[in-house]
Amino acid sequence: MPPREAARAASGRRFWQGGGAVALAAALLAACSSGSIRPKPAELPVNAPVIGVERVWTARLASAIDFPLQVAVRDGRVTLAGGNGTVVTLDGATGAELARTSLGEALSAGVGSDGTVSAVVTRGSQVVALEGAKQLWRYDLKTQSFTPPLVAGGRVFVLGADRSVTALDAQNGQLLWRIARSTEPLVLRQAGLLMAHGNTLVAGLSGRLAGIDPDTGSVLWEAPLAVSRGTNDVERLIDLLGGVSRQGDVVCARAFQTAVGCANVASGEVVWSKPAAGSVGVVGDADLVFGAESDGQVVAWRAASGERAWLSERLMWRDLTGPLVLGRSVILGDSQGWVHMLARVDGSHVNRMMTDSSGVAAPPVVAGNTLVVVTRAGGVYGFQPE
Repeated sequence: MPPREAARAASGRRFWQGGGAVALAAALLAACSSGSIRPKPAELPVNAPVIGVERVWTARLASAIDFPLQVAVRDGRVTLAGGNGTVVTLDGATGAELARTSLGEALSAGVGSDGTVSAVVTRGSQVVALEGAKQLWRYDLKTQSFTPPLVAGGRVFVLGADRSVTALDAQNGQLLWRIARSTEPLVLRQAGLLMAHGNTLVAGLSGRLAGIDPDTGSVLWEAPLAVSRGTNDVERLIDLLGGVSRQGDVVCARAFQTAVGCANVASGEVVWSKPAAGSVGVVGDADLVFGAESDGQVVAWRAASGERAWLSERLMWRDLTGPLVLGRSVILGDSQGWVHMLARVDGSHVNRMMTDSSGVAAPPVVAGNTLVVVTRAGGVYGFQPE
């Protein structure tokens, strides 16, 4: 079961426009899987494209991706970072570089952005805010974080590895509030769930979705998507993962190796929860929720009920990223650098594109009419329909 890596706003301002063994977790989980022989990845048949796609540009970061990367997309601009602290903004249509800065130190989380301010977390547990290539401020977090900061409503929110949540002023880094939770023995060295919905901050705290007042840090509600039932610390690890499906007031998410479920974030009520054994996030639309299990099965659940709509085994043991829904396709990257397009309606083959052999580092994203894929070697690839 290997993980992929284990100033206050003015009154009335809308929060969102649009839409102790912490460091041991990854090592323990990797050790848990290394004692067994992982099956050989499924052979790929000859590619017979149903939808034509071409590579239109490539770019390169200054270093490899060795941390839980999230690619931020705003107004057609793509912001991403390398493990050595290089933060780059590209034009999604052309791949042209718009801004680049080097922090000179390794990163543990990033990138969060509202289109103006971007934020990352260093391995030294500092939150760093940037505006283009200009560094605005740094804040000593005093805990590790593997979740990209959320930049929204003039604030930067950070989910700590100890399941604390910190709110900072986006312009000067002033501490606005912080809430802490009791520390559990292990946490994942990968991105957790932190997002905004209307005027509510939504965070994953263990197996629960929590609604938080962004002005005060008060917890408004909690919705349990998964319950720990393991017999040891590793089996009881049920953190909610970054990468969610959001349709109206309903948010669907994955609890690590335990379940996929949905909750109404307006009321805090759980809609459904189904057993699932995956370690990457999910995505969806009004009808279906899509996710990849740890063995490479790609599953579609019905958004209303959680019943399985289809299952594809064509990508077994290929160590898949979280998915992206784009038009009629569900798109995932794998550890060998392939980008797979499956049909949204039944999981059948649509197309397959190659990046490089280092493996895809993060879920694919879309910027305007361009599919953007980042690899572990620091390659960035833009694809468009033919």
